[in-house]
Order: sequence, then structure tokens, then C-alpha cells
Amino acid sequence: MRSHQIPRCHYLAVASRYKLACMSRSERLFDLLQALRRHRRPVSGKLLADEISVSIRTLYRDIASLQAQGATIEGEPGVGYILKPGFLLPPLMFPPEEIEALVLGSRWVADRADGRLSDAARSALARIAAVLPSDLRDELDASALLIGPGVKIPADAFDPALLRKAIRTERKLSLSYRDGAGAGSERVVWPFALAFFDQVRVLLGWCELRQDFRSFRTDRIADVQVLDTRYPKRRQALLKQWRDMQGISGGNA
Repeated sequence: MRSHQIPRCHYLAVASRYKLACMSRSERLFDLLQALRRHRRPVSGKLLADEISVSIRTLYRDIASLQAQGATIEGEPGVGYILKPGFLLPPLMFPPEEIEALVLGSRWVADRADGRLSDAARSALARIAAVLPSDLRDELDASALLIGPGVKIPADAFDPALLRKAIRTERKLSLSYRDGAGAGSERVVWPFALAFFDQVRVLLGWCELRQDFRSFRTDRIADVQVLDTRYPKRRQALLKQWRDMQGISGGNA
């Protein structure tokens, strides 16, 4: 008996339809959004469709759906597509594991950060809950991902929001600082990151006095002023330079 080999193109078409049937529409839109974010330049519809394993017709329909939800996707068939930054899908588009990650992260910030960030984390979690389907909202409310008790972080003598503002706006800081031995000094710092540890918070910056990168425990800062002067380098460039010096790769430090 002769066996008949199924043409590869037919097999791929069947596989694509099967995967499409198994994927929810929200999962498809999420995958498409992530694929667009990975490309910094216009990418063809065919390449996008192959990347997320959907038909070209489904791709065009999903692009239109994202545009209707507010995503700025520029391009057209035969030219390519590019996603302009700034668009976020509502949390209901996230799979359960990502919802759990958001819950755990929000609870950690609410428990371990300063007052303003703690309030912001609780507010963000409430916003997430407000747009979730009822079954996932119940799951969020009953989440077993908890933050255990830790050593209380020493209170700062100033509003920590000043540090975050200076980092965001790339402004110099004037610090009155005491080191571990209690010796005081006045510093002008170019702040580029704020590190959160279990027991302390640490400001990372370029110190004009030492002409080098320095770290400052925030509980040892007696006074801080945000200066009007912008520092001459971009924050991302300082962070990259510091990471290179520390031998750190990736984006978590």
C-alpha cells in the first residue's frame, strides 16, 4: 500500500489553525504586542505572523483590534509595522502567573518602600483588581503569595520622593551626608538609581567631590536639596557605566 505524505505547507496550515483555536484572543493580542515591542524598526506582516504563528489575515485583524484599543501601530500591508511607545494592555490581558507576579511585587513595595511608594503600590493593585474578570479578581484577593515580616528599614530624615524626582529629571543633588564612622561631608551628586535592600535603601550616583561613583545609604543623609542644574550625562549612560565597572549585566541592578 502506498503511503501518502502530507505536504509540509498543509501541515503548517493545520498546525497554525490548531494553535489559533487553542489560543484565546487576549493571548494572541498580548503575543502580538510583545512581538512588536521586540522590533525597533518596521517589521513586515508576514514576519510578525510567522513569529506568533497566526495567519496573515488574523494578524491584520489583531493589529486593527490593538489600534482600536489605543495602540499607536504605524504601517500598512507591504510596508511593515512599528509600535510607538507608551501603550499598555489592561491587566486582564495578562496570564494568571503574571497577575501573581504583579501582586507579589506590589505587596513587597507596599510593605518595604517609603510611604508614597507604598500608597502607589496599593493604588496600582486596586486598579489591577478593578479591571480583572470576577474569577481572577477573587483569585487575586485570595492570593497566597505573601510578604514575610522583615527588619524595619530606618526612617529617612527627608522625603524620599525628592530622590526619585531628581533621578527622573536628571537633576543634581546637594547632600549633607554622614558615613559609617559618623564623619560628615557636603556632596554634590548626580543620582541615577535607587537600590532597595531588605534593611536599607541606597542612592547610587556620581560624586563631584570624589570624581567617582559612590553609594549613599539614605538613612545617613541628613539633608537633601534638588538643584536646578541638570547633570551633563544621561541617566542611562551613567547606569550603564556603573554596571560595566561593577561587572553587572542585565537590568535588575
